[in-house]
Amino acid sequence: MKNKFNFNKLVSVLAVLFLVFNVISCQRDEDVAADDLPQEELTNIVLNVKDIATGTTQSYNYIIGSAAPVIALTDGKSYEVTTIFKNGNEDVTQEIKDAKDEHFLIFDFPKSTVNLTRLDTSSSTGALGKVGLITKWDVVKVVNQSSPLLKLTLMHEPASASEAQSGTAWGSVTGGETDAEATFGLSN
Repeated sequence: MKNKFNFNKLVSVLAVLFLVFNVISCQRDEDVAADDLPQEELTNIVLNVKDIATGTTQSYNYIIGSAAPVIALTDGKSYEVTTIFKNGNEDVTQEIKDAKDEHFLIFDFPKSTVNLTRLDTSSSTGALGKVGLITKWDVVKVVNQSSPLLKLTLMHEPASASEAQSGTAWGSVTGGETDAEATFGLSN
């Protein structure tokens, strides 16, 4: 009889511990900022590429998880490029501007020579510097190796960021996590 009493007491204690554990683990930590633009809400990354000499603009729409669109560039030309983020048909770029202190774009041209200048206005320049939503590309050589590409990465909450070139990438960060990533092919 004494063993049965201890067993019931043990079951009661375990039940209370189980409930306490579930209540504590289900509560959200209010100190941790919620991601203002969760990765699963981004469906498209659109680059509007404007030839500065002619004023002609061509849009390249990368759909998350699909084949890479190919951007036509010409050696020796300059382009103004505007980056737009979408969730379906909804433009969510303003959410990135609203959280400009938490976002930074990295432009990596691993098989091309492209000089990049960030042209962001105050609406997209925050504590980390210019986000990179508006850039100027001075194309030195589109095709240095076969299958040239642009790897575009939107970083969320990096500890620090630099706009300077790092290897083949324009921009680098310390810490943070990837909010979105797109690959665009490049051609002459």
